[in-house]
Amino acid sequence: MRAQHLDTTFGRVWLVLNPLLLACVYFILVDIIRHGHARPAHYLPHLIAGIFAYYFVSGTIRQGAKTVIKGSKLVLNTAFPRILLPTSSVIGNFMRFVPTLGIYAIIHVISGLPIGFHLLLVIPVIAMLTGVAAGISMFVSALQVYFRDLAQFLPYLLRMWLYLSPVLWFANQVPHGFKPLIWANPIGALLACWSDILIKGEVPSPFLFALGLAWTVVSLTVGTLFFMSREREFAVRL
Repeated sequence: MRAQHLDTTFGRVWLVLNPLLLACVYFILVDIIRHGHARPAHYLPHLIAGIFAYYFVSGTIRQGAKTVIKGSKLVLNTAFPRILLPTSSVIGNFMRFVPTLGIYAIIHVISGLPIGFHLLLVIPVIAMLTGVAAGISMFVSALQVYFRDLAQFLPYLLRMWLYLSPVLWFANQVPHGFKPLIWANPIGALLACWSDILIKGEVPSPFLFALGLAWTVVSLTVGTLFFMSREREFAVRL
């Protein structure tokens, strides 16, 4: 993380500037598309909070997918738990995510959004987002050892995932018939909880929390088991 922006003027400030500028780009884009229609209340803080959370998850997966391939020399020459490779992407991106929470806190106060004990609920939501990111990161890092083209497909899949997640739009804007698309999204319920807590100042429904927890358990279980079942073949495939 220290070396990543060592030769730039703003240095590690880019850890915050990247997702913040991305949120601004999407705000302008969506505002143009919505031309002539009323903007939902507190849309900008919702978008920024959603982009920060999504950027954390997608960044973890994007970097985690490369960890086994990049660590091939380590895998071939050193005995260590291979699962530490995708885990490193989770830790690194979580450390990048923490400063964005401070930036969002400033935006939250400026926007006049509710402040109370309900905000403590973001802690379990962040924990579940981390679990989903870790599980999928382990899965794709092992899969890329067998299917190298995944690196080319992944950016497009992550971009489509953003559009299908309640980041550029509020979850309650989705027509009733399309609600299952949110629930089938591993982070759909969690991002809906995220917005309910931060923007609406409400305690999310038990259904959303339960669904988010279920996706966390499934992601971690499937990702861990798949990775561990394949790690013995890494040396041969690399």
